[in-house]
Parts: sequence; C-alpha cells; structure tokens
Amino acid sequence: MENKLSEILEALLLSASRPISIDEMIKVFEDQKPTKEEIRSALNQIDEGCIERGIELKRVASGYRLQVKQSLSNYVAKLWEERPQKFSKATLETLSLIAYKQPITRGEIEEIRGVTVGTQLMRGLMERGWVKIVGQRDVPGRPSLYSTTKEFLDYFGLQHLRELPELPSLPDLDSIELELPIEPPEGNENPQTLN
Repeated sequence: MENKLSEILEALLLSASRPISIDEMIKVFEDQKPTKEEIRSALNQIDEGCIERGIELKRVASGYRLQVKQSLSNYVAKLWEERPQKFSKATLETLSLIAYKQPITRGEIEEIRGVTVGTQLMRGLMERGWVKIVGQRDVPGRPSLYSTTKEFLDYFGLQHLRELPELPSLPDLDSIELELPIEPPEGNENPQTLN
C-alpha cells in the first residue's frame, strides 16, 4: 500500500499548480484515509526517489510541491520565451523591509527608505499575494500594518521567515567619528589665522 500511496501523492503533486498540505492530501481519499504518519512516510519515499532525478520534493509554507532541481533551472528556463519579471529597486526594498520588520506601516517604510512609497507599489505587492494588511497601529490616523503572506514564502521557497538570510550588521552611524585629515591651505601654516 505504501508504494501505491507514494504513486498517488506523486500524481497529486505533479498535477497541482500550488503546494499541497498533508491535510489536503488526506482529503482526496474517500474510504481508507491514510494517517499523517503514512503520508509523511510516503513523502520521504518520494523524496528519496528524486535523489538521482531532475526533480525534487520541496517543503514550503503551504505544504509540499514537486519542482525542478535548482541546479537544473538554467536549462529549463531556456524553454520559456518569457523573461522572468524584473522588480524595481523600490519594490525589492519595500518587500525586504516588510519581510524583515513586519508588521510595519507604510510611514515606517518611507522613513527608513527616505522616499515616498507609492500606492501602486503597495497595491502591486498585495495583488501578487505577497503582502497583506494585518491590522492598524494604535496611533493617530491608525495606519495599516503590513506583513508577508504564505504565498510570499512559497514563491521564495521558504517554510518560515527565519529562513531569510541574515542581514549584515551595520555600524551605528552615530557612534562613528569621522576622521578627515585637514591640511592647511598652501602657504598658510596656521589655519586658525585665516581672515
């Protein structure tokens, strides 16, 4: 039965256009529903079977998916005429701030970036399903709080936000004393006596 279960799950994963959770996998069985442990065992069997193949079983926030191995993606990409969508620097900066600082308001994003965040940019992130409003900050004006979604994690191949790369530690600019060599102008040995 375990081989048959693995075949069924592999077929589900191959035919799905999105990641599938273990609970969703169980729901497709009408009579004898497998246990979560049996599902996990079958998934392990699928994963082991992919070792020497061009696909891999990947666990993401919403569940599991079968995908092309990352090391082979350059070959597969040549089949598609479309170029991958390029995101503007503003979009990537805004998305990064939301991912690392969530929940965060648009005003806080603007303060950090030093520029206004356009409504279209935020709407675009929300329409893509990567960002959602999770509440309002309890301050005057009650600005919306933004956070990332499971779709964001799925798109970037993550299970949890803690899998995001660590940010490099930046020195505290207030504590840095800038030491600039100041030389007196030529012909004047003492800069304090300039009139």
